[in-house]
Amino acid sequence: MRYIKIGACILTLFTTVSCHDILTEEVVTDRPNSYFDTDAGILAGVVGAYNQTFAIPFNGEATFATTNYGTDEFVVGGDQSNSPWNNYDGGLKSIVTTVTSNTVPAERAWDMYYNAIGLTNQVIKSALASTSTNAAIKKTALGEAYFMRAFNYLKLVRQYGGVPIKTSVSTTVETEFSRATAQEVYAFVIDDLKNAYSLLDNTGPSPQKITKDAAAHYLAKAYLSRASEINDSWNTSTKAADLAEVVKLSDEVIARHPLAANYGSLWAWDKVNAPSESLTELILSAQFSNDALSTTSNTQHLYFTARYDDLPYMQRDLTGMRPFSRLAPSYFTYSVFDQVNDSRFWKSFRTKSRVNKGSGNYVNGDLGIMYIVNSPDDKRFAKSNYVDEMVYAKTGKKIPHVYVAYSTDGKNLLGGVRFPSLSKYFDGARIGFNDVNGFRDVVLARSAETYLMAAEAKVRLANLGAGSYDDALPYINAVRKRAAFKAGEDRAAYADGAAAFAVSTSGQSTSINSYFTENSYYESTGIDPTTAATVLDITSSTNLPAQDVAVINKLGYTSMYDKMLCLVLNEKTRELCGEFHRWEDLARTKTLLARAKAYNLATPGTTGAAANIKDYHLLRPIPQTFLDGITKNGIPLTGAEKQAMQNPGY
Repeated sequence: MRYIKIGACILTLFTTVSCHDILTEEVVTDRPNSYFDTDAGILAGVVGAYNQTFAIPFNGEATFATTNYGTDEFVVGGDQSNSPWNNYDGGLKSIVTTVTSNTVPAERAWDMYYNAIGLTNQVIKSALASTSTNAAIKKTALGEAYFMRAFNYLKLVRQYGGVPIKTSVSTTVETEFSRATAQEVYAFVIDDLKNAYSLLDNTGPSPQKITKDAAAHYLAKAYLSRASEINDSWNTSTKAADLAEVVKLSDEVIARHPLAANYGSLWAWDKVNAPSESLTELILSAQFSNDALSTTSNTQHLYFTARYDDLPYMQRDLTGMRPFSRLAPSYFTYSVFDQVNDSRFWKSFRTKSRVNKGSGNYVNGDLGIMYIVNSPDDKRFAKSNYVDEMVYAKTGKKIPHVYVAYSTDGKNLLGGVRFPSLSKYFDGARIGFNDVNGFRDVVLARSAETYLMAAEAKVRLANLGAGSYDDALPYINAVRKRAAFKAGEDRAAYADGAAAFAVSTSGQSTSINSYFTENSYYESTGIDPTTAATVLDITSSTNLPAQDVAVINKLGYTSMYDKMLCLVLNEKTRELCGEFHRWEDLARTKTLLARAKAYNLATPGTTGAAANIKDYHLLRPIPQTFLDGITKNGIPLTGAEKQAMQNPGY
């Protein structure tokens, strides 16, 4: 920031007087590089690295484009701005074809990660050189910087494969870079995470700060990723030891991060810094606040939201969110849940909305929109779209808009602007219904994922002859036990972040809220009301749930290993749907092609992934901006040299 002292400059109506000679620029907040060698400078560098590593990725569309699109879980909704990232068509290349001004360019994620790495390199250099005896510098700041550098390189290697490793601080323009191998990058990531693990403790507030447990969780993730199929050409010698470490580290983290008793409490957000943001299950989160001076906000509430404001009796409001309609759930996501016994779908997706622009027979507060998410073999519904035909049992009034997932008319809810909205990021605390700046934290790591990483490691160890496939079941059953409905629980009860409307400064009238604190559980399942407990435990690896058997059969798996890995990946959808893990999990296990071909189908106006995905899409294209900007011996790369540095297929 610069302050400019300006002398008086007199302008007359017909005379122009130059102010050039009386303008003086005085830099009062600029810092010399030596500032970053001080304790204050090191700590400031850590704050900047936190922001660049954790917060900035969620202030925009790059994160969902690179982790949720193009998978089995989500397809393109009503807005195609980032459809190349889902469809794997000719638009996904080293220069991504621009669809709209919102299209994420190829270099967006790459640049985010390397910008953060540059900050962490500075902190590490300064903290190592510091003569301070302050543990906040020599241990905490240094450990945090090692963690964040590894975090960003882990993202890079899982997205792009081998990438340039940069550990020094740049003091001049540098253009000479070469790609390390994926094996070298993984070794580097694991070393950095080991350093972080040894330096950090668990006294810092979790999940707000990086802790030893966060380092353990991501170290387990790095080991698991290194042991995955995408690295099978070189990981044989490290695989067994890596998997043993995954289990050991996961057990350590799980012991200190018990699961929340109710899955819904993870997402029932009613104010900034709500209790749900500090549950013991949470290991690390990207932090946001409603500080007016904050330069970074969370915009993820925009992208998973279906249109509702274009329907009769409905209008846009703060609790309905601003519906950008980028991502719609796939039919895999609908069918992979046991909709009768598993509470997670009903606590993750909004399936009912209130009338909030009443007229005629409808008043504000009536049930205005309902999505029925039924089973594939349900023959109760002749149509996928009902207008003023179905009656809401509690009021006896017809519902203006009802949409059915499985009907006998052959139509569906795949893509378009009508679908149940993933509500894990809904934010009713925003200052206006059109405001894009959200305040809700984003969960980066929680112990439910740790359980499932351990389960996957057990499946892989069994495949190596170490243990049995049933060894994975205690870890899987832990999250399934929590997912089951409890005795006395109201299965139709629903809550999401719209509840934070009560603390918003928007001034919006409560009469136009579309937030409905009830889901469509009973209408979807067709069962009679009950408060009995349900059971989801899997008793044997040879007796898997019907939902998993259906996926296994569709994908044609016959080996025990493939079936059990399929189970784990299905369970990850049920537990972690939309939490920015999916593409990397499917790519590293080399299950991306089969699942995208089976479930990421054409939607209105798009081809879907199934028609275009190829083997080489397991890695992203190296951005053209990088290839065009680097040199070899001071000379820009030739076309052949750029192609040699590019990932195959692009």
